[in-house]
Amino acid sequence: MVKHSRRFREILQKIEKNKLYNPIQAIELLKDLSNVKFVETMEAHIVLGLDPKYADQQLRSTVVLPKGTGKKVRIAVITKGEKVSEAADADLVGSEDLINEITSGRLDFDKLIATPDVMPLIAKLGRILGPRGLMPSPKAGTVTFDVSTAINQFKSGKLEYRVDRSGVLHVPFGKINFSASDLLANLIALYDSVDKNRPSGSKGKYWMSVYLSSTMGPSIQVDINSLKECVL
Repeated sequence: MVKHSRRFREILQKIEKNKLYNPIQAIELLKDLSNVKFVETMEAHIVLGLDPKYADQQLRSTVVLPKGTGKKVRIAVITKGEKVSEAADADLVGSEDLINEITSGRLDFDKLIATPDVMPLIAKLGRILGPRGLMPSPKAGTVTFDVSTAINQFKSGKLEYRVDRSGVLHVPFGKINFSASDLLANLIALYDSVDKNRPSGSKGKYWMSVYLSSTMGPSIQVDINSLKECVL
């Protein structure tokens, strides 16, 4: 049985059991309940009616959060030729030299962008980058010739999401010190993206449940219909 701290038990008492909160209520309550000494991340935990073991029920996409993530993202770019100058806004830029550095253990970046022409050279980095979720992928928007746009998007709030083995999404959508309206704007953008990228193999009910939580806070169930109405 999981044992909660006194702090956590006191917080739980302020949440109504079995109540479906509308999105703004849930966000405001989580902000009010936060009492730790660091800025927590706000997270959405979305249960979808998907079975990812089937290829046509896998969900992996990206969304640009309009109010940003609140996190500074270090971006590395592997490319060559004239594209090197287009990557001036990245934190790390290189070609085979950067590939060699990564092979030797350099991993001080959060996102790796590559142009299609260098992907054959990056293939050997799969064992290093794959387990860390850093391997460039067209679906994630990290394999592209439009390097400058990709860099700007990821620095301004673009993030990747994918369902886990049980068909659940765990997505950070801002910091708890954001205004409630900014967090709601990010949540709406996430909902809209997940809904529009519904896999072709998805049958029956797609949206099962949505919970919001902060890093050290409890989870609050959100009324999906209320969230949908925010998008319309």
